[in-house]
Amino acid sequence: MPSHPKAHSRAGSQCLSLTGLQCFFCSLPGATAAVYKQWIPNTNFETASNWDKGRVPCARDVVHFEKDKVVSVFVRSPHALTDMYLPLNGEFVLASGAAFTASDGSWDPGCDSGGTVRFADAEHRAWFDPTLWQDVLSSGEPRPSGPIFSVDEERVPCRYDDVIFPPETSFRINTDSSQPVIQLRSISVMGQELNTPSSWAGYLQGPSASLQFHGNGTLQVTGTGCPDKSGCACGNALDGPRICAALLRASGSQCPEPACQSPLQPLGHCCGICGATINLDFTPDFDLQKYQDRLVQELLSQPKYAGVRMAISKVHKAQTSLGITSRSSTPLIQIVLIDDRAGAQAGTAAEQVAADIMDSIAQHGEALGISSGKMEVATGSTASGQVGIHPVSKITAGTVMGLLFSLLLLGGILFLYRKGKLRFPALRLSRSWDRLEDPVPPAPASDKGFDNPVFNVEPPDADLGEETPKDIQVFYLNPLYDASETET
Repeated sequence: MPSHPKAHSRAGSQCLSLTGLQCFFCSLPGATAAVYKQWIPNTNFETASNWDKGRVPCARDVVHFEKDKVVSVFVRSPHALTDMYLPLNGEFVLASGAAFTASDGSWDPGCDSGGTVRFADAEHRAWFDPTLWQDVLSSGEPRPSGPIFSVDEERVPCRYDDVIFPPETSFRINTDSSQPVIQLRSISVMGQELNTPSSWAGYLQGPSASLQFHGNGTLQVTGTGCPDKSGCACGNALDGPRICAALLRASGSQCPEPACQSPLQPLGHCCGICGATINLDFTPDFDLQKYQDRLVQELLSQPKYAGVRMAISKVHKAQTSLGITSRSSTPLIQIVLIDDRAGAQAGTAAEQVAADIMDSIAQHGEALGISSGKMEVATGSTASGQVGIHPVSKITAGTVMGLLFSLLLLGGILFLYRKGKLRFPALRLSRSWDRLEDPVPPAPASDKGFDNPVFNVEPPDADLGEETPKDIQVFYLNPLYDASETET
């Protein structure tokens, strides 16, 4: 196998020395930091999906790496191959005991007739593809399925998340982004936790970083978590279109058809949903994690709501005025509720949970740090979304009392006006008022009652065909003019 180089041992590991090919291995401990998002795919030699034949190369195969493709490949075990063509730029990371040896394939009966096996292209695997990340526990194990899920923008690592690339795996990831900087709390790679700006800067200067990360996005480790107990926005809004494009490619370039006629569109989510959304206005006393735990324990744990799932997070909603969207935005807490029901029942269980949440806000909102909540619903049994706004109880009482006071004030003004105790300049009543009362002849000048000029009432004995007698005066009183003031 002329293209197979010699191997040598270093620091307890084996390493291939290749022209233009960097290679190293170190015994690294497992990740110890709390991890929230873990990268799923890898570029390991033993991963069958990384090869065009859908299997790991065997003794009778010729392994072919594209010479112009940059690769980082972790090799876990020894392999015998007929031949291997290497890339111009890349690395093989060999675990202890891993090696490549030349073979004619005669001793491997399970290898069939052999052939050329090509390494798959990993260039298209993107950071902002939600299907390539999974939520994990602090141990790195997948988080058990439960009632909590994330909207699509939050399935990708957010600015305060910990990111892990599993130990003993290699990878290559495209970081193209609409953001100048992609901020993270920490990154664990090859078992090493990097949780300070200086440690991450040091790793970027090493030989592997440029082989593992490519694209215009710059990853930045801050080492700090969210400082606000009411939660922090994810920070992926600018890359929302990129996230949705990746999801649509995975699902056939279109969103699934919802069962409801007017699906809801939560902020940060790519496709419409059947169910309910609640937007909460909050005070400095609001604690997002405690409120989420409360909803799970008091509502979502009930057997009747077993199929309901909830996403809750802080988002920023653009402000609008007279149909014009402002550059500024308002922070609010968004709750998204969906269920597993279908047809006409789609979203109905989520609607019931949303109604329970709104009732709880009306009773306990002030104590929870919630000033008001707005609910929207779309189910398979409704023709359009339903909207409800529930402020907390104290605000509700104040609003009702204000309305009652306003009505009483208007009623008192109308009563005084009807009794002639109150006059309004240039006030004209509608013609419908004429039909409610019989016309009244104008009062004499000495009478200080109020005559409305719009009544246009003629004196009972007036004859329009003759000259008006001098002792009958036809006139109308100006409500702004008091005739008694001119009498001396």
